[in-house]
Amino acid sequence: MTADLDNSGSPGHRCGYVAIVGRPNVGKSTLLNKLIGQKVSITSRKSQTTRHRINGILTDAESQFIFVDTPGFQTLHTNRLNSEMNRVVTQSMRDVDAVIFVIEAMHFDDRDKKVIRLLPADRPVILAVNKIDRMADKSQLLPFLEKMAKEFAFAAIVPVSAEQGTQVPALIGAVRPYLPHNPPLFGEDEITDRDERFIAAELIREKLFRLLGEEIPYSTSVVIDQFTMEGELRKIHASIIVDKANQKAIVIGKGGEKLKLIAMTARKDMEESFGGKVYLNVWVKVKSGWADDAQVLKSLGYE
Repeated sequence: MTADLDNSGSPGHRCGYVAIVGRPNVGKSTLLNKLIGQKVSITSRKSQTTRHRINGILTDAESQFIFVDTPGFQTLHTNRLNSEMNRVVTQSMRDVDAVIFVIEAMHFDDRDKKVIRLLPADRPVILAVNKIDRMADKSQLLPFLEKMAKEFAFAAIVPVSAEQGTQVPALIGAVRPYLPHNPPLFGEDEITDRDERFIAAELIREKLFRLLGEEIPYSTSVVIDQFTMEGELRKIHASIIVDKANQKAIVIGKGGEKLKLIAMTARKDMEESFGGKVYLNVWVKVKSGWADDAQVLKSLGYE
């Protein structure tokens, strides 16, 4: 008697969607990039860096994981943009086969509890306790894990360091049994479903979060006005959208130096990501109230 083969050519191949959720700044995007082994989601130390649902694809001999990076669930801001990001989080958890709930080791507060209340009861939730590399006293980890086991019926609890890659293979192993038996949905060399136009905008926005002050990045967005190929050269024209005129001056900087630095570092990341030369031209435009304007948000891909 022979085993049935699925479309992948191997018996029992698994493929499914896995949402990565949690409050802002617990390391969800860093974890996604480490799971995939390549940067597909932008990161910074500021919350709200991730605003869109981004799929990262990991394919091995047994399975294909489609990890869904989601925005941090917002509890402090109430504009239309943040409401849309929260909708993305809740919708993503309804559309997947399993959920990875990410928290920070030794930190569990009301923001985490609000996310727990959203977790689905009808599909497996794996708890990833991140940033264990930053713990001064590792003996405190086990009592913390025991405490977390009482908060929700987790399918598994895995302490990890997304930054260092510690226990990431164990997390993959914990998720794998909950993927349904399906053939792969993507080619084995694909790592994301997002195109280069989207990635270019995100890489520019990452630099806004990393190179500007605490408040300014939250009032900015990025739109790609033009993306063309001339032979192997990618020619990209982009606009940074700000809410107020004084913010435009801050983004440009004295003598244009800040904008030059943003564009230069973004271009270098694009060339590394795309594997080719990039010509990048960046402008700054004022659109007052854009984060509460439904039409503007739709044009920026938020709704």
